[in-house]
Amino acid sequence: MHVEGLTKGELEEIIKTKLVGGGQLTDPSVIVRFLNFRITVLGEVGNPGVLNIPTERLTILEAVGMAGGVTQFGKIKEVKILRENNGVRQLGKLDLTSKNIFESPYYQLQQNDVVLVDQGPYKLRQTEQTRIMQQIGFALTIVTSIALLYNIFK
Repeated sequence: MHVEGLTKGELEEIIKTKLVGGGQLTDPSVIVRFLNFRITVLGEVGNPGVLNIPTERLTILEAVGMAGGVTQFGKIKEVKILRENNGVRQLGKLDLTSKNIFESPYYQLQQNDVVLVDQGPYKLRQTEQTRIMQQIGFALTIVTSIALLYNIFK
């Protein structure tokens, strides 16, 4: 049976119709479940990557927890969820500290959702400071080497 592109509900109805139409059952109960429920968590989390979930139900809080949590540099108030519904991409933003998170349509994750935790301004600032310190250290090494060579050959 070719099921690509069907929703779970549509597939359940097709299977019910075939079972009733084939005369095998009169009132079948059909439940369709995903075998490989996958979520991708990227950005400022402890262990970014793909999560394979044995069940079909996963919340944003569970996904972030399974990915090692938001790092100290992550924007916990602006977590993004990329979702595709019927070929249309949607972007949702969640504040993980808000008590209203449970009412969001993005709280319960769906198959193939991508969770993005952006880095905050502190990480950018720290990265810039580290780069500047490396450049200063390199410049001081060159100046010290030139002064040493000058004193040796003087």
